[in-house]
Amino acid sequence: PGPDKLALITSTGQGGIRAGMAACGGVIAADQVLMWLAVAGMAALLASHPAAFTALQWLGAAYLAWLGCRMLLAKPGSQPVLKMQPHHYFRQGALITLLNPKAIVFYMAFFPLFVDPATHQGLRTFALMAATVAVLTFLYCLVVVLLTRFLADRLRANPRVVQALEKTAGTFLIGFGIKLAISK
Repeated sequence: PGPDKLALITSTGQGGIRAGMAACGGVIAADQVLMWLAVAGMAALLASHPAAFTALQWLGAAYLAWLGCRMLLAKPGSQPVLKMQPHHYFRQGALITLLNPKAIVFYMAFFPLFVDPATHQGLRTFALMAATVAVLTFLYCLVVVLLTRFLADRLRANPRVVQALEKTAGTFLIGFGIKLAISK
């Protein structure tokens, strides 16, 4: 699980099933963008221009660290870092996924493994793979959202636990940002 799954859990914990599914939609939409960019050769372009890849990597790292710092510095009872309206959760899920430059490289390496050159049908093959990834991501997110919602209802009974979990999530986001910034 990466930062996108942490955003999914945080969204569900703060905004319920609707917010969690909105974040899921953002993750799926961003995954689709990254997959089709990989098909279009964006991964190869980023690989051939290391400065662009590094800039994207640092932008993603800064965004994750910014979210994490906001979560760590939030006062008890203050407005949540991730807004409570579903369109904000969608945007957060999408941005966290889109600003992860390793994801596009993953899709560039992942797609060719499942394409048989003898039976390859061009974009139709990639579209089927993209649809499969979307369905699997949706099912995974649905399980995570429902499980998170079930646990969140029980945890809300103890505000100190909620605050500790939010600080832990903030720490993890900062950690993901640092990891992204220093990785090659």
